[in-house]
Amino acid sequence: MGAEVGDRLCLVTGASGYIGGRLVPRLLDRGHRVRCMVRSARRLRDHPWADRVEIAEADATDAEATARALDGVDVAYYLIHAIGSGDAFGEVDRRAARVFAAAARERGVGRLVYLGGMAPADELSPHLASRAEVGRILLDGGVPTIWLRAAVIIGSGSASFEMLRYLTERLPVMVTPRWVRTRIQPIAIRDVLHYLVACADLPPEVSGGFDIGGPDVLTYEAMMRRYAAVAGLRRRLIVPVPVLSPWLSSLWVGALTPVPGGLARPLVESLRNEVVCREHEITRHVGPPPGGPTGFERSVALALRRIRDADVATRWSSAAVPGAPSDPLPTDPDWAGGSLYVDERTRPTAAPAALLWEVIEGVGGEHGWYSFPLAWRARGVIDRLVGGVGLRRGRRDPRRLRVGESVDFWRVEEIEPGRLLRLRAEMRLPGLAWLELGVRRRDGRTAYTQRALFHPRGLAGHAYWWAFRPFHEVVFGGMCRGIVRAAENAAARPKDRTTTPA
Repeated sequence: MGAEVGDRLCLVTGASGYIGGRLVPRLLDRGHRVRCMVRSARRLRDHPWADRVEIAEADATDAEATARALDGVDVAYYLIHAIGSGDAFGEVDRRAARVFAAAARERGVGRLVYLGGMAPADELSPHLASRAEVGRILLDGGVPTIWLRAAVIIGSGSASFEMLRYLTERLPVMVTPRWVRTRIQPIAIRDVLHYLVACADLPPEVSGGFDIGGPDVLTYEAMMRRYAAVAGLRRRLIVPVPVLSPWLSSLWVGALTPVPGGLARPLVESLRNEVVCREHEITRHVGPPPGGPTGFERSVALALRRIRDADVATRWSSAAVPGAPSDPLPTDPDWAGGSLYVDERTRPTAAPAALLWEVIEGVGGEHGWYSFPLAWRARGVIDRLVGGVGLRRGRRDPRRLRVGESVDFWRVEEIEPGRLLRLRAEMRLPGLAWLELGVRRRDGRTAYTQRALFHPRGLAGHAYWWAFRPFHEVVFGGMCRGIVRAAENAAARPKDRTTTPA
């Protein structure tokens, strides 16, 4: 089965994403050394395992940086996919895979491990076709490669699971498209991780594509019914109709779930393909998961328990939204980029600084934004209508944040515990926007500080700022007052430190 466990250097691409963020600690626990390849090292700073790994900054389409990241690597995990980046995601996938395969061959990497989708014989959706093409590029790249082919992954925080969860919970009666009758072989995230980790120990002569799946083959309709049973919901009435196209279906999914349309559409299009394992050869090489493959009901129960316990390690939204702004907040308002509009507010409070910080770190998601909820919801709806992420992404954890996580239509750009939270906007805007929330201590007194910053892009950006300027007192002023009030209310209830929605 290859060299001794613990003497390998494993490179994990996409380490800030859903799969990569869970794979890294599993590899470390197995005794491997781990190097993470990410576009920004800051994205990994707050992960509990960050001080146990090497970090290499590289974009997979940058041949030189990718080759440096692969230097000395024994096993490289390829967990990169441009899904949700628009209609050109297939070309981006091809380019990245070719660069990575060539760099791995040049640097003498011993093995590649790729997690992709299944490739049934019928005409593939663009999403599955791209995943299959990447698999073939890596297999033909001259490095022993394992291509693990999975269908729907069931686990807390996965995009597929959240689609299933929200559709089932929010619609007791569903008029659904034909794809709800397509057969699917789902797999638990714990089983996916078992196969990924075990592949590091395979000898070089083992190379090729392998299907992985759980013990159940179900239609999407059956998955929704079984989910409802596990979650304790009443039986769902599901009426399939032939007229809902993948495009219309993605709008339906986008309206009811946290998954934005740009990601929902390729996922929905893939559901027209039957994705069932045609072979189980991988178990001959690495063995089945401990205790055997995890059944669908148990997968759902485990995922729901983690959600209830606020113990979701990673989430689909951990990965940055393709095309979203990534510019850090400029430190000089007059930097070369031009104007920077600022709405700045400070409010003293008798609440302890620690309680004020609890409220700040808990913003968004179920706690809301502490001002004019209707305006925030309307802004989220508008963002969805123009192709943005909207407010429904929520949070991974209701109380704690880390750099790189999404919070509704924001992403955490910086967090200094007890002092500063900076969020960068990922809604569709004619410019770049940030929101800073902070705690200030001076002369023994506590104050809440808040800054909304906007860097306009062109005339439309300037017009946007001034058009909404009259509402700032209601939205930003109300938020300032609401956060302070929540902290003071918490201080008045010392035994109840759970903040409540505004």
